[in-house]
Amino acid sequence: MSTIRLTAAQAMVRYIAAQMTEDGERFIDGIWAIFGHGNVAGLGEALEQAGNQLPTWRGQNEQTMAHTAIAYAKAKKRTRAMAVTSSIGPGATNLVTAAALAHVNRLPLLLIPGDVFANRAPDPVLQQIEDFDDGTVSANDCFRPISRYFDRISRPEHLLTALPRAFRVMTDPANCGPVTLSFCQDTQAEAFDYPESFFEPTVWRIRRPEPDSRDVADIAALIRSAARPVLVCGGGVVYSQAEETLGDFATRHGIPVIETQAGKSALAQSHLMNFGAAGVDGAESANSLAESADLVIGVGTRFQDFTTGSWALFKEPGRKLVSINVQAYDAGKHGATGVVGDAKVSLEKLSAALGAHQANAFDPQKRLDWLAKVDAHCRARTGVAEEYLPLDAEVIGAVQRTATDRTIAMCAAGTMPGALKLLWQAPQGGYHMEYGYSCMGYEIAGAMGVKLAQPDRDVVCFVGDGSYMMANSELATAVMRQVPFTVVLTDNRGFGCINRLQMGTGGQQFNNLYKDCNVEVQPDIDFVAHAASMGAHAVKAKDIADLEAQILASRDRAIPTVIVIDTDPMHGPGENGGGHWWDVAVPEISAQQDVNKARESYVAALQHQNLVD
Repeated sequence: MSTIRLTAAQAMVRYIAAQMTEDGERFIDGIWAIFGHGNVAGLGEALEQAGNQLPTWRGQNEQTMAHTAIAYAKAKKRTRAMAVTSSIGPGATNLVTAAALAHVNRLPLLLIPGDVFANRAPDPVLQQIEDFDDGTVSANDCFRPISRYFDRISRPEHLLTALPRAFRVMTDPANCGPVTLSFCQDTQAEAFDYPESFFEPTVWRIRRPEPDSRDVADIAALIRSAARPVLVCGGGVVYSQAEETLGDFATRHGIPVIETQAGKSALAQSHLMNFGAAGVDGAESANSLAESADLVIGVGTRFQDFTTGSWALFKEPGRKLVSINVQAYDAGKHGATGVVGDAKVSLEKLSAALGAHQANAFDPQKRLDWLAKVDAHCRARTGVAEEYLPLDAEVIGAVQRTATDRTIAMCAAGTMPGALKLLWQAPQGGYHMEYGYSCMGYEIAGAMGVKLAQPDRDVVCFVGDGSYMMANSELATAVMRQVPFTVVLTDNRGFGCINRLQMGTGGQQFNNLYKDCNVEVQPDIDFVAHAASMGAHAVKAKDIADLEAQILASRDRAIPTVIVIDTDPMHGPGENGGGHWWDVAVPEISAQQDVNKARESYVAALQHQNLVD
């Protein structure tokens, strides 16, 4: 057996660079890096020598670098991914939030945080966490519950087993998620005689598991006997690239489709079988179908509480639940009759089993009525007072009117996720939402990741002032790398979404909007100056018409554009026929009468929950 002597870091980089997709591209497109004493000498040297064989990109913050990598993988439909490396200590723990985000969203991400010395000679090394009762613990153990695969590389030969396992996880449609290879800093620099065969290019095929024919037959029988079936489109439809298959299935068998956050834009909003968003942030057209459905068929969804209205949305007595999912854990949730298999293959086999069967138990006019309401709700109001502040719906309307079939609306947290799911009329593939973890600070880094993955698309990032304040520094990275996208920054002077939730549960306005915080001076943040200081083109829109003009102008730039607009914090998106109850626990006793009234309503709403069939 011929061998080659390399440091463990050099071996890791060489192996990663040789892992390919079926299209002949690297599965890991590159690595985001902030160097410190835990990775600069080992991985830093190896990455510098590798050059473009495995490109290295410098970001501003470990968490947001990882957000960029996650958005890239999501936009690539999990067919490619990125890696992120950090030093030990705070650099590593900055990655924890991103790992949790990737875990919840079932997205591939390779994390390579530096770790303490395996030989323990200099213990405690700078930034080392010491556990008084366990000498094997380091800060990186935080990654264990939020990694699909975790390994600590404390010997160079550990790579021979750890790296293949890592790629198996990231390319497994059922078990996909973040991988953490905690890399001891002295091990990175140690040399070992690796088999040359270890570095031969490997092609990773993303499998399409076929469903059991008996399960398909069971589901086909349920559909034939159902009077009012409905399909719930989840993110698994997108990752399976089953968008056209779902549309054909729905049309052929007369079963309307309603959308989750992750599944939105699998079908264009213009598709005749797409009745819009379901659940808490759902459309009137979709929720009416869900409430009366006697058979709910989830396709690639994990049935998050926003989709199900905290399991109070599906109201029909005796209704049945079906779940088609590549992951058995999801297929069996809430007593569902499960089909474990790839979404595309499962729908094809189920369609064949159904033959010419058509349900057609829905009113197509409800879809058209809802879209007319959306247009009216998102139209800029006229004849308002000079001090009037636009609603978020009007901001969405402005972007919608400038959008093309190449536009992708993206967001993550605050008011806009619910508003966009409810109101954005997406072309196919025109929606990117991180709402599994709803992580504030994902937006700008995520927009860069989406644009890197789909450079021919027009990416519009919606972000509130609160989320912008949490994480904005990758704007400078996008300027440095000349990655253009448009940021629409809605400034409602605080956390407007949670303020409304606070009021909706009977609470007083407290500690959300700046005006309700215990501060001596109300902040007046110049977001235009801030964004411009990082090199972005930044402007403040005077009104909705100006916002439209600024969005159109942004498309010709080679750098990010940030458009700031002041908005009304007091009105939510679902005030024109959308939305559903959400289970947010209200205090059982309170000195405030509004809270007590909210508690009465809450207890009454709990009676509609149907948690297990």
